[in-house]
Amino acid sequence: MRLICPILVLVTVLAARADVIHLKNGRTIWADQVREDKNKDRVEYDVGEDTYAIPKSSVERIDAGGAAPVTGAHGVAAPEMPDFAPPATFSHESDLNDKIVREGKVDSDALAALDRSGNPEMAATGYFLAGKHEADHGNFPQAKKYYESALRYQPENSTLLIYYAASLMRTGQAALALTYAGHAARIAPESPDALGMLGFVQFATDHTAEAIRSWKRSLALRPDPVVKQYLERAERESSAESDFSQRESSHFNLHFEGKQTSESFRRELLATLDSDYDDLVRDLGYSPHDNIAVTLYTQQAFFDVTRAPSWSGAINDGKLRIPVNGMQSVTPDLAHVLKHELTHSFIAQISSNRCPTWLNEGIAQMEEGKSSASNGRALAQLYAAGAEIPYNMLEGSFMSFSAPEASTAYAESLASAEFIRDTYGMGDVQQILERLAHGSGAEAALRASIHSDYRQLRDEMARWLVERYGR
Repeated sequence: MRLICPILVLVTVLAARADVIHLKNGRTIWADQVREDKNKDRVEYDVGEDTYAIPKSSVERIDAGGAAPVTGAHGVAAPEMPDFAPPATFSHESDLNDKIVREGKVDSDALAALDRSGNPEMAATGYFLAGKHEADHGNFPQAKKYYESALRYQPENSTLLIYYAASLMRTGQAALALTYAGHAARIAPESPDALGMLGFVQFATDHTAEAIRSWKRSLALRPDPVVKQYLERAERESSAESDFSQRESSHFNLHFEGKQTSESFRRELLATLDSDYDDLVRDLGYSPHDNIAVTLYTQQAFFDVTRAPSWSGAINDGKLRIPVNGMQSVTPDLAHVLKHELTHSFIAQISSNRCPTWLNEGIAQMEEGKSSASNGRALAQLYAAGAEIPYNMLEGSFMSFSAPEASTAYAESLASAEFIRDTYGMGDVQQILERLAHGSGAEAALRASIHSDYRQLRDEMARWLVERYGR
C-alpha cells in the first residue's frame, strides 16, 4: 500500500484488546473470546455474535488481551490463506507420525523406506505428514514437494489435493492450483474445505463470479469467518466492476471502466507496468508465475470495494487496485504508485506471503524511488529518543494506523530497507525474502542473512541515521 501524504510524527500505536490465537501455519486469529470445547480436542472462539471452532492440534498458542488490528474487519489485509481442516482420511496417520517427524525434523530415511515398502496408502500418508509438518512451520516450498510425492500414490485423495492447492497458492502458482482445487471439489462436492479452497484459488486467478458461487456453497455447508470475509470482498468487487472491460498483456490482466479511461491511457499504463516488471525481475531476482490482476477505479469505487482508510493511495490485496479518477496519462505520481504496488506482488510470491510489513513496505518504497533524505534527521532524533515504533509492532498490517502513525511506520520501514540494501546489498534483501518463504521467522531470516536480530538492527539503524543525516 502507498500513502497519499506522509507526515512524520512521534506516535503511540493504540488498538482494541482481544484474545489472539496463533496457528502453527503462521496465521493469527483475533477473537473476542477463546475457550476449549468440552472434549478438549477443538478450540472455540467468538467473533461478534458468531462462534467458530478449529482443531486444537492446529494451534501453536493463545495469548489473552492482544492488540487487535482493524484490518480484518475491512477486508483489506495482505493476502492470506483461509484456514481449512479437512477430515483425516489416512488410516495410518497416528502410527506413522512419530516415525516421519523426529526431533522436530522430517526423517528422509523413513520416507525412503515407505517408498520401498510397496504400500501406496502408507507412502501417501508419510509424505502427507511430512508436507503438513513443513507447512505448519512455514516452509511452503518444501511442503509442496512432499504433497507432490503423496499425490503420486493417491492422486484422487481430496484432502491431499486441497493441501497441495494451498501450497501452490503459497508459492505463487495460483493458475496451477486452480486445476487441483477444482479436482478436489469434484471428488468431494459436499466438502466445505474443498469448496472454500476452490473459491480462494478462483478469486486469486481473477474468476470472481465463480469464487462467489464456491464460497456460498461452502458457507451453506459450514460457517467460516474467513470465507465469509472473502465472500463479502468478492461481492463488493463484482458489484463495482459489473460493467468493466478487460485487456491482457504478457504479465497483466487489466480491468477498467471504458468511460473512465482512454485507450491511449490504458496502453501507456500497461507499458509502464511491463517496464516496472522487468526492473523488479532484475532487482529481486524473481519472475512471478502467473499474470497479475490490475483494476482501475474511480475514487469512490476504489473506497467502496477496498474499504481502505482515507490516507491510502492504492491497495494490493493480491490484485492491484488503483484509483485513476480523471487521469488521462501516467503522471509521475501514478508511476510511483504502480511500481510500489507491483513490488508487493513480487514480494508476496518470493516470501510465500510471509514478509513482515515493515520490510515489505520498505522495499516497495525503495523500488518506487523514494529516499529517507527528507525525513532522515527527524528519524535520527526519533531513534535517539527511543520513541520509534518497534519492529515487532511493524510486522503486521499498518491498516489500523491513523495517518500520522502510518507515516511514521512507512518512514521507519523505508529507512530500514535502505540501510539493509546500502550496508549489505540487494543480494541479502533477496536472501531474507527467500528464507522467509522456507519457514524462517523475521528475526531468524535477518540473523541468517545480515547477522542481526531486531535489537541489533535497531541500534545499527540509529547509528546509520546519525552518520547519514545528523542529529
